Amino acid sequence: MGRYIDDILQPDEKVLYSATTHWIVYWQAILCWLVALTGLIGSRVSVNEGAVLTGLGVAAIMAAVALFYTAKAWFHRWTTETDVTTQRVVHKTGFIQRSTFEMNIDKVESVDVEQSVLGRLVGYGDVTILGVGEGKKTIRLIASPLDFRSHITTR
Repeated sequence: MGRYIDDILQPDEKVLYSATTHWIVYWQAILCWLVALTGLIGSRVSVNEGAVLTGLGVAAIMAAVALFYTAKAWFHRWTTETDVTTQRVVHKTGFIQRSTFEMNIDKVESVDVEQSVLGRLVGYGDVTILGVGEGKKTIRLIASPLDFRSHITTR
């Protein structure tokens, strides 16, 4: 399966920048893996049989939940494409049920970036693209949002 952008490029159109969803989408999975690890370590250092079983049970349940969140975040990152070409901005999400957004570069009125303190520290944010007569689209949790904005607005 190829990239969506490669299938829709027009003649003489080139990809200038490809953005990705930031790794922060794994935060739930990371938290669950840490709780599972804590339960496992707790079961190994305990001498009480009840505490050992409780720790192992918590570790097993949280590992299963963490595996789900890991797969969900990975699939989201794998099926999301955000690109800036010489002619337009293209954003695609989904695999079987696909949602796409395309806006001609000439129709872009403004590009706004919102970043939390954590977003500024680790490099992610939300980018809102407002187009003349095109509406607006917010792309969430994008890596390097200022770089992405620069590739759209620099002409």
